[in-house]
Amino acid sequence: MGYRVDSSKKKRILIVDDDIDYARGLRDYLTSNDFEVELESESSTAINRIRDEKPDLVLIEVDLRGESGLTICKLSRKDFTGGIVLLSHRTDELDQVLGLDMGADDYISRKTAHRLILARCQAIMRRTDYSLPSSGSQDADRLEFGNLVIDNTMREAWLDRQPIELTSAEFDLLWLLSSHAGEVLTREAIFNKLRGIEYDGQDRSVDVRVSRIRPKVGDDPIHPRRIKTVRSKGYLFVGEVKQ
Repeated sequence: MGYRVDSSKKKRILIVDDDIDYARGLRDYLTSNDFEVELESESSTAINRIRDEKPDLVLIEVDLRGESGLTICKLSRKDFTGGIVLLSHRTDELDQVLGLDMGADDYISRKTAHRLILARCQAIMRRTDYSLPSSGSQDADRLEFGNLVIDNTMREAWLDRQPIELTSAEFDLLWLLSSHAGEVLTREAIFNKLRGIEYDGQDRSVDVRVSRIRPKVGDDPIHPRRIKTVRSKGYLFVGEVKQ
């Protein structure tokens, strides 16, 4: 899963947006902060560029002419494991949940200040930079729970020896939960660990990703036994699941 990046090179960002003025302004700001930034205004060619160029992160406008940003995100996730951020004028909770469900790592309002967009992009790229060495011992980076194996060094997981398709954000959440097996993690703790910012009490991204991960690790989405919801608290990863 994923590709290795050379940490000595500038991180590359592709902005997919047909609002040229907005895209150029964001490009100039990100470029001034030491990123290599390319623009793509045509939705019809965006998917091919994401697949072929494999940037470190993609910023995609949701309301593009032609193919929507949601469609580009979903189709790109078939073979792209880098960061994807959706930009939109719409900030309704359902829109955000839909965007995350399509495989996005984040969903940001276009009204957000450039410096905050930069901070959230940097946080995502830190999580998806597979060239960085893993900390801890080799054993600590590989967990086995019966037929489920999770390897943090390779950033891959297997169920019944078959690879599990996970986005970078899904893997991060699965590793966080599994490495704290038997311990209840609150949404606040999960959000702070994965995003590096305080939980606002309304963001649904953790819940959406848990719902996507469950069937991938062989869990029952209706009556989960592997990743349990602890009412009013958070989530519990169960190490030994009774069959």
